[in-house]
This record gives sequence, structure tokens and C-alpha cells, in this order.
Amino acid sequence: MDHNWDDLRVFLAVARLETLSAAGRVLKIDPATVGRRIARMEEAFGTPLFAKSPNGYALTEAGTRLIGHAERVEQAMFGLSEDLSGTSGSLSGQIRIGAPDGCANFLLPQVCARIADQNPDLDIQIVALPRVVNLSKREADMAIAVSPPSTGRLTVQKLTDYRLHLAASRSYLERHPVISSLADLTGHRIIGYIPDMIFDKELDYLSELGMDHVHLASNSVSVQFNWLRAGAGLGIVHDFALPFAPHITRLLPDAFHLKRSFYLIRHADDRRLERMNRFAQSLSQELKREVEHLESIS
Repeated sequence: MDHNWDDLRVFLAVARLETLSAAGRVLKIDPATVGRRIARMEEAFGTPLFAKSPNGYALTEAGTRLIGHAERVEQAMFGLSEDLSGTSGSLSGQIRIGAPDGCANFLLPQVCARIADQNPDLDIQIVALPRVVNLSKREADMAIAVSPPSTGRLTVQKLTDYRLHLAASRSYLERHPVISSLADLTGHRIIGYIPDMIFDKELDYLSELGMDHVHLASNSVSVQFNWLRAGAGLGIVHDFALPFAPHITRLLPDAFHLKRSFYLIRHADDRRLERMNRFAQSLSQELKREVEHLESIS
């Protein structure tokens, strides 16, 4: 069955976003038009591509079979665009990166600003989410994660290691008992993640201290960091965040520290796209450089 790229582009948007209205916003067309285009495709194929419900549009078996073909056409169109525009010179277009909010808040602004300076026609979007970014639904073109995925047609590249320590503000330490050993942590107000919202085992920092109670909890690293800045308690903080709050100091660095890693996750098919490869290379170099710089002055 012959279908043009524009039809497949509409199909992919609905498959990934699961509603006509969301697909319409991304495609910049009216949701009713999106619905008519899907109905036209279903009529041409002679089978439903989506099961409609109050919760949205879910792929049928036929739709699931079509998705792989449509994504191969999508990659071919991206590749054609690159060939026609050429790959020399600076990058252009839009690239969206998904990242956990610690990385998104303290590293990516500087990193992406430098990449943007080198590529003035490039639009960069950062999606900061306190959960794993869903690349299969194209929430982002690529994602940074703290552990590599075990499933999916994805490629994984280790970017850099980073370190974390116990920390508190000087104002908090002045008002509370001296902490000279890990045993002294008992009785202090602890800041950390909401336990049942920890989306990756690598983020379960406090369990490594044997702590099972968090007094001030958030699913956001930024909220936790701002509690530390406000002198509300003590918690575990990225070394690369410490230069942003000089009055926060590390605690017991010889007795306790953690090492974690960032990984770049990409669609397997995107490895054929020179534009994505070049951006990934710049991102890798700049992120490693930024972590090393911030940790050296923390």
C-alpha cells in the first residue's frame, strides 16, 4: 500500500502521543484534521490502526506492525534531509535532550550554551524529568540516564563518572550538634528522594547509609538542593552542584562518598544520522569537561 511521508508522519505522532490533540500540537495542524488523516489511512489499509478509548489512541496489532516501517521511512527522510543540506559546517534544526533534573539543572545549561555558541542555527531543548525519558515515544531525540537500559532498540554510550557526598549548609551545622562520624547522623533532619518515587536504583543513595527515614523529601534534585541551601537539613548532593552554593559544605568525605555515571541513550537507527552523531560527540566532550571543571572547584 503506497502512502506518502506526510501520512506516516501523522501516524507516528498519534502513535507516540496517543491523542489527536497532542499530535496536532506537535504537527501544527487541527486535531480534527489529524483524525481524518488517520481514518483515511485506516480505510486505505482496510483495518484499524488504533483502538480508540476515553484514554486516547492505542495501537492495534496492525498499527504495531506498521510502526517499524514508518520509523524506517522517518529515518530515511532525516538522512535525505542531511544529504541535501550537507553535513559540513555548523549543526542546524532542533534537537531535544531528556535528562534527570540534577544533570539538567547543573550541567546541561552550560554545556548546551557552548554547543549553541558553536552552532547558531541549532535549537536545543532540554526535557528535565524526574523519571526515565521514553525514547520510543519520541519524548526526546536522545536521553541522559544514570543507568543503561536493558531493553529496546537503543544504543548506550558512557559519558562520564561523577561523585556525590553528604552535605549541609554552614548555617545548619552552626545550629545543630557536631557531626564527626556517620553514627552522629542519627537525630539530624535528612533530605532526600521520596522513597516510592525513586525511579532508578542508582538514585537510592540513603540506603547505602542504612537510613530508612527521610524527613524532607522530593522527587526533584533541585528541591532537595534548595532545602540544603536554606539550612533545612543534611543530604547527599552532587559534587558538581556545590559550586552553585558555596555555603554548602561536604560532610565526612573520607567516611562516605558515592560514584555514579551518566550514559547517553539514543535510538539505534539514529546512528545513521551524521547530524545526531556530531551532536552526541559534542555533548559527550562538553559534559565530561563540565563535570571535571565543577568537581575541581567544589
